Amino acid sequence: MQQLACRGIRGATTVENDTREEILQATRQLLALMIRLNGIESADVASAIFSTTTDLNAEFPALAARQLGWLDTALLCTHELDVPGSLRKCIRVLVHWNTTKTAAEIQHVYVRDAVRLRPDLSKLPPVDLDDLEKWIEEALAAHSVGRRS
Repeated sequence: MQQLACRGIRGATTVENDTREEILQATRQLLALMIRLNGIESADVASAIFSTTTDLNAEFPALAARQLGWLDTALLCTHELDVPGSLRKCIRVLVHWNTTKTAAEIQHVYVRDAVRLRPDLSKLPPVDLDDLEKWIEEALAAHSVGRRS
């Protein structure tokens, strides 16, 4: 029997204009894709966090989830950090879903201009892997000592 776990499903989309109608339509489309691709039942959704870039404020994107029947689900809206050069007019969602699917089976959804946000398409700054591994080993060792005492 597969273990039930709370998994995070990410999604993002963009709109052209900061209007109530566009925000709700784009968010509903995004959620619908996430629901259909993953087989999400609303009763299994623990919560969802919606964020918008600071140039969007005409409506709460969580209203779209309410419109899709997520009436008993805890929902929260917030703004993303306003990072210079970041994608504008973007709506993001993180759904916390109780499921037997593994993390690898989850299908994250990025549509419209938000396809640029996919982690596998992002360029990371250079990382000194040896230094990083050393830091990880030190953190693990410190945690291990703390657990024994």
